[in-house]
Amino acid sequence: MKKSNLKLLGTGIALSLVTSTLLHATNGDHLISVGAKARGMGGVGIALSHGAESTLNNPALITKVQSTEISFGGTVFMPDIKTQLNVNPNIPPSMLPPQNKLTSDADMNMIPEVSLAMKINDSFYVGIGMWGTAGMGVDYSQDADIRNTMFTTGQLNNFNMVTNLQLMQFAVPLAYKMEGLSIAVAPILQYGNLDINYVMPDRNMPPNLNSVGAGLSQDFGFGYSIGATYDFSNGLVIGAVYKSKIDMEYKNQLSTATRPFGIVLPDGDHLEQPAEAGVGIAYTMGQHTFAFDYKQIQWSSAKGYQDFGWEDQNVYAFGYEFTQDNWALRLGYNYATTPVTETLNPSINMFNLLGFPATEEQHYTIGGTYAFNDQISLDAAYVYAPVSTKTFDVSALQMGLDSVTTDHSENSLSFQLTYKF
Repeated sequence: MKKSNLKLLGTGIALSLVTSTLLHATNGDHLISVGAKARGMGGVGIALSHGAESTLNNPALITKVQSTEISFGGTVFMPDIKTQLNVNPNIPPSMLPPQNKLTSDADMNMIPEVSLAMKINDSFYVGIGMWGTAGMGVDYSQDADIRNTMFTTGQLNNFNMVTNLQLMQFAVPLAYKMEGLSIAVAPILQYGNLDINYVMPDRNMPPNLNSVGAGLSQDFGFGYSIGATYDFSNGLVIGAVYKSKIDMEYKNQLSTATRPFGIVLPDGDHLEQPAEAGVGIAYTMGQHTFAFDYKQIQWSSAKGYQDFGWEDQNVYAFGYEFTQDNWALRLGYNYATTPVTETLNPSINMFNLLGFPATEEQHYTIGGTYAFNDQISLDAAYVYAPVSTKTFDVSALQMGLDSVTTDHSENSLSFQLTYKF
């Protein structure tokens, strides 16, 4: 297929799957999990099957479906991001700009997903699905009044920064089951788009003449995941999964955005989704299920992210489920230190914290399921991420700034309808 046709198809996928402006980071730029069941349990899903929605968590777990199962729904994502550029204290008070934290207008988003898994026979299973999986960004474009006044001092509060990274994945898992062992592979097609634009401070030019940006860029990438589980038939299940890198190139985006700051990127306009490796364990005892996942997201060796100093991220997820008749209650906790850390390069610090604040570390979750009958059930989950505050030094930029501070918190609601037939 010609690349132009692929891009046209990508635009269609984006319009059909994403009805909002931005997705937002949780584990780096990844959601803690896709699917309401997993999100209600802190994101666990490497050893614990959630039916059709398990494809991206561990494709081997679709072998738990009894016949055919389809799930569709989405997540209402409500991030709250505030950033302040802190002025150098040596500047005379008359030259100081307002020191209030400005709030990003990208504060409500819809992230859809649909997945299907089908049992072919006692050994073979197949599935298909599409998910909004990751993204990040901010929108400070409404700071027009502040922008115009700030140009009198050459200082621009938050640069009217707008960043938007969206990622969607299409996967077809193929799974094989033999007694307690299940193995699977899932080829993945990823669509992504990236847009970065801002206004560069310059007291000698009006604001409408010094904007920086190259417009929206999009690309396709291919990867895969492989997974395995073993069910000991006594309530204990262990699992492992590996997801490959997926290289993406957003032409003219990163190179255009970083050039005014003198940043040279070895990987150019490549922004590669990193490889992941994880293991999990789940134990069911009567009505109670306990699950734990560990995975490492390898940002430090992913093109683009390594240029911005991102570090590998260890993710720990804990989940609990209680089932009773036709309903279930879920609780969870997800912890991962942010991959975005302060570097010796003040320009990198500025872009990381102002434009791509992937700084959340803790997530508390609750969820549940209500089954209307043997075929139809409704799943729901709520995820709360408390405020994470980071301050990075940018004083060496010689723009009258001392540091940049970002507060980042999140709330999200997930809903999902599951039909078994």
